[in-house]
Amino acid sequence: MEQTSVRGSYAKHQQEHEELHGAFGTDRFGAAAEGVARFFGTPRYILGQTVLVIIWIALNGAAVGFRWDPYPFILLNLAFSTQAAYAAPLILLAQTRQADRDKAHEDAAAKHREELADSQTRLLAENTALTRKVADLSREIDDLTRGIHDRVVASQD
Repeated sequence: MEQTSVRGSYAKHQQEHEELHGAFGTDRFGAAAEGVARFFGTPRYILGQTVLVIIWIALNGAAVGFRWDPYPFILLNLAFSTQAAYAAPLILLAQTRQADRDKAHEDAAAKHREELADSQTRLLAENTALTRKVADLSREIDDLTRGIHDRVVASQD
């Protein structure tokens, strides 16, 4: 019984907070693509790629007998083209996933604002009703107090 309630509670939580999960679910490929796309935009990646290019050119220039990619470095250019061919779709996938998450967050925020507005309207109505009841009770107390006062004064005469 306890296990079923925990599973149901977890499923309900997942459904209510779907906007916090990946845009295309929690698949590993999408998450890995986002990680790679995020890494492409880091100074660490750019610095690493720059060092790799410098080493590549230096080795090709210095090792005359072992030139595997002589100037104009066609193999290096092919490697960059291949990298770009894979990087662009990965970056687009990451952007799409992020845009879908942003939209889900916006939708959840709008729903929350609507719930708050409904709650505020309900509380305002309850407050108005309570204020009317307080006013009615105050009038009754005033009427009773006047009646008591009138009887006390009349009994003293």
